[in-house]
Amino acid sequence: MAGVEQSIEALKKLLSEKSGLEEAAAAKINQITAELGQTENAVEPFDPVQRLKSGFARFKSLKYDTNPKLFGELATGQSPKFLVFACSDSRVCPSHVLDFQPGEAFVVRNIANMVPPYCQTRYSGVGAAIEYAVVHLKVEHIVVIGHSCCGGIKGLMSIAEDGDLNSHFIEDWVKICQPAKVKVQSNHSDLPLNDQCANCEKEAVNVSLANLLTYPFVKEAVEDGKVTLKGAHYDFVKGAFELWEQE
Repeated sequence: MAGVEQSIEALKKLLSEKSGLEEAAAAKINQITAELGQTENAVEPFDPVQRLKSGFARFKSLKYDTNPKLFGELATGQSPKFLVFACSDSRVCPSHVLDFQPGEAFVVRNIANMVPPYCQTRYSGVGAAIEYAVVHLKVEHIVVIGHSCCGGIKGLMSIAEDGDLNSHFIEDWVKICQPAKVKVQSNHSDLPLNDQCANCEKEAVNVSLANLLTYPFVKEAVEDGKVTLKGAHYDFVKGAFELWEQE
């Protein structure tokens, strides 16, 4: 930047000493000034490594180092009260939305925050998380949180009626909540797609809550009064959060 400024000053000096160069020199000065402005307004390229390092540095200085008691306790084990199902959508992190502190919630995130029905082979990853949270961590509350503008739900509502799939995994996954789609299309067929999707975001939560009861250890814990099931919906457009009990 200093070199550009020096060039401008040199041109100005030349302009004052020589006649007949006013137009050419003025044009060159304008060009260099424009380039200088572009340099000043240039956005630094995104550095993912630096972003991760600086993010951890802020966490450590603002949270980890300021609460040694909490993190000392967490070093010996965890006892979260909540098992939370949330969408992988980058806008709806439950730790931010619900202000969860470290150790407070055991979180499972996937496309459209869905809970598949009990199956030891097809959905073993989700089943393992539920089993660990309920049987070993003894969580007391399971919450399934849907959200506004959910791409997974829109994908579910947009699957072709002939069953033809256009993705490797996504459409087969979201069909877990096919009953929600059927209910919405039956009750709200007169609504535009976006409104149907908004209804399906909540109905899919109810399907997931019903699916939770297909896990024998969840059903037993609910019947014994050790675990409660709750549905929720976070609307980040309106800044609203709705919570309801499993029927």
